[in-house]
Amino acid sequence: MTDNSEKEREQITTKIWREEAEPDNPFAAAKSYCAGFDVYGDLLGKISLIEYIWLLFKLDPPSKAQARMLEGLAVALANPGPRDHSVRGAMNAGVGGSTRASALIAAISIGAGNLGGAREVFTAMQYWQQCGTDLESWIDIINNPPREERADVWPEMEHTPGFDPNGASCPTPVKQVLDHLTAIEHSETLVWLQAQRQTLEHHAASPLAFSGVAAATLFALGFQPEEAEILFLLLRLPGAAVHALEQEKMGWNRYPFFGDGLTLTDDPGPVKNDD
Repeated sequence: MTDNSEKEREQITTKIWREEAEPDNPFAAAKSYCAGFDVYGDLLGKISLIEYIWLLFKLDPPSKAQARMLEGLAVALANPGPRDHSVRGAMNAGVGGSTRASALIAAISIGAGNLGGAREVFTAMQYWQQCGTDLESWIDIINNPPREERADVWPEMEHTPGFDPNGASCPTPVKQVLDHLTAIEHSETLVWLQAQRQTLEHHAASPLAFSGVAAATLFALGFQPEEAEILFLLLRLPGAAVHALEQEKMGWNRYPFFGDGLTLTDDPGPVKNDD
């Protein structure tokens, strides 16, 4: 006869995780293994969070250069700032008195879209898979974008993914991040993007955005589009969290951009009751 813990092991199918139960409690893990590594015996205190995230996704440790590239991207994305729509969503939840979980959910929901969001990164990654570093292929896909397969969920892209349709020129931080990531390992993808950035911007009629740098970097690191979509959401959450907490304490009367409230320029005056 097998006990419940043995039955549970038979039902769980994952290459990511394995546990050994405590002798006196089959529902508590004595050892936990991630991709074969003892998490609390071999990894704890010896690897960084970024290296552990890589291991969870890839099931193999990253090289030093790969870890540095992912860490650099994580720093660049960690706080999009209060002007970002996803951060503003979290701030709205915080100032409105919603739960803190609601603030993170708001950030994820808004940041999941195809205007500077995770879905845009997903689509840009598909472009990289199709075009690689062939300029003519990029020009063709910019001019003749593919149709969205899930139009019932995602509306058609109205701009070239990875580029900012509302931008005037490529922001300095975007160029700084691209320069930093390119210098780490001189990845063919990032070197090419750096060299062709202005040409691509010309054809896209929009400057390169953080979503474009993220897509190129994650493509260079060997991630799949669906993995990049999830990572982009995950890496941007810290900024949303701290801005929501700050706004919760500051209150609505100190909300950025609207500190003076609304001013009516054509006030109709008090409503008269005819009853």
